[in-house]
Amino acid sequence: MIDHARDLDSVREATERLLSAAASLDNAAVAEASRLPGWTRGHVLAHIARNADALVNVLQGLPMYADAATREADIERDAPRPASEQLADVRETGERFQAVGAEPADWQRTVELRNGVTDQAARVPFRRWVEVALHHVDLGIGYELEDLPEEFVLREIDFLAERFAGHKDVPSTGLRSESGRMWTTGGGAEGGAVAVSGPAPELLGWLAGRRDGSALKVEGGTLPQLPPL
Repeated sequence: MIDHARDLDSVREATERLLSAAASLDNAAVAEASRLPGWTRGHVLAHIARNADALVNVLQGLPMYADAATREADIERDAPRPASEQLADVRETGERFQAVGAEPADWQRTVELRNGVTDQAARVPFRRWVEVALHHVDLGIGYELEDLPEEFVLREIDFLAERFAGHKDVPSTGLRSESGRMWTTGGGAEGGAVAVSGPAPELLGWLAGRRDGSALKVEGGTLPQLPPL
């Protein structure tokens, strides 16, 4: 069962962890390239802040973003800001998300995200946790997938395995972590089943498009090419 209140606490902790790590960045470092192609660290920080605003909209029954063009324009507008402004924005928007999350609400209701995607309101805090945690890694400032909480890693693998389940371009794929946790995904593409195994952070990195999967063991074929998230 989803515990949105516990996830909100995890979001708060992840945000504080990111802010503490990013506090050492100066303006030049914020302008340097992140691990995301075409994005500086400023782009990543701006996206984290604007995502908090967007998920506040979702919880309040408003459109997540006005449209895709506005979403991209807002990130481009905010990316060049000084480090102090970036971090203040991440902190303030994070606090706003927490405040809205603390309001009495029907957490079983269905909410609408981007591109017509719907979900249960109770899953929104975890979605925010994903944004903060993975983009902390994307900043390239010493926080790696291996540093993520184990609970987060396993739950995000759950989520991504479900997301790619039945996808027309992904063959039937079994996933196994070193601890013995197992998942299945894909199944919409022709071909035999593929078995992929390795450390859970490596599985997450491959599923989330953060690693190429070269550290994973593949049996029954080649490592599937996953569609972009």
